[in-house]
Amino acid sequence: MSKQVLKNINLIVLLLIFSSKTIAQTNENTVLPDNLKWSERTAITILNKYPKAYQIDGTEKPKWDYKMGLVLSGFEKLYQKTNDKKYFNYIKEYADEMIDADGNVKKYDINEYNIDCANPGKLLFNLYDDTKDNRYLKVIQQLRTQLESQPRTASGGFWHKQIYPNQMWIDGLYMAEPFYTEYTVKYEKGKALDDIAKQFELVQNHLVDKKTGLVYQAWDESKQIAWANLETGTSPTIWGRGNGWYMLALVETLDYFPKSHPKYKTLIKYLNQIAKSVVEHKSASGLWYQVADKPDLKGNYLESSASAMIIYSLAKAADKGYLSSSYKKTAQKSFDAYLKEFVKKDEKGQVIISNVSSNVGLGGKPFRDGTNEYYSSSKAKDNSSPALAAFLLSAIELNK
Repeated sequence: MSKQVLKNINLIVLLLIFSSKTIAQTNENTVLPDNLKWSERTAITILNKYPKAYQIDGTEKPKWDYKMGLVLSGFEKLYQKTNDKKYFNYIKEYADEMIDADGNVKKYDINEYNIDCANPGKLLFNLYDDTKDNRYLKVIQQLRTQLESQPRTASGGFWHKQIYPNQMWIDGLYMAEPFYTEYTVKYEKGKALDDIAKQFELVQNHLVDKKTGLVYQAWDESKQIAWANLETGTSPTIWGRGNGWYMLALVETLDYFPKSHPKYKTLIKYLNQIAKSVVEHKSASGLWYQVADKPDLKGNYLESSASAMIIYSLAKAADKGYLSSSYKKTAQKSFDAYLKEFVKKDEKGQVIISNVSSNVGLGGKPFRDGTNEYYSSSKAKDNSSPALAAFLLSAIELNK
């Protein structure tokens, strides 16, 4: 090869490098147009902040995590609506980052029996259907195997994790049931539908507060853990986001739960009950509090992830006919209030959502007692994934 040819090749390579850097800088510095829908504005905000989906919420190393499952479920719906391939690619790149050539998820350990791990699995159904890549199917099957052997309370409820014996947590319904339902309908002729309905029945019987109709965050059937009410086994606080998780669990499970099944109408009834209760507990502006039933509690605040989860759930449930159309109007009014209360744009037109509850939990070391004060004093953040994802979902559903 002549020296001149080599020089030309080197020049072309340099030009390509320079142009790709210029394109990257242009994208990074582009101001988003004013007429961009909130749904796409939010998705682009996430793409810009976290070029790889595993980085969501500042995660430093690739992690199979419920947060990614939640955010990327919004990207999946946005891709279905817009057919913009960048949203599909963001999901696929996450799956391919996490799943090795043999179809194993990096650092996933079934023996932890962490029910959160089922949540990202729901992204793999469409990926498998689109690509026929058997790695995706293998992971789907591994997660189903986990649910098959997941430890249970005496009455049959899934433990939240191996380290939390005898405890059902309300967010666990969202983590497992939509995945579990899609799997059993698709691959098992619906054999587990009764078991799925049973998980919701246990929530209705043990986690729903008789006075307010709202749900507590957790229930220890053994009543042994220090945070458990000695009579009911429930944790002390009605957490706003907990009610959001439960409504999400119902509306996403009903996507796959057959209308012909005897428990279908029961799930609809549960959804109507929780919808009525949350609407009764919204603020005058149409939003929801961190401690959902105690607006006057010292330090309590309007919380953005709970509010967006509830708005999305009400809108979707009304669109699907699970709830009356009046709930769609409630969702629309609350969405407008949400924009005023929580949402700003930065200098590039990207979304900033305020007042997101930090991740709160129960038990563990140091011990978290789950009191109302513990929740009301938890530090609120900007742009944490539960609010970004739920706002994205609500904007898609309301066509905003």
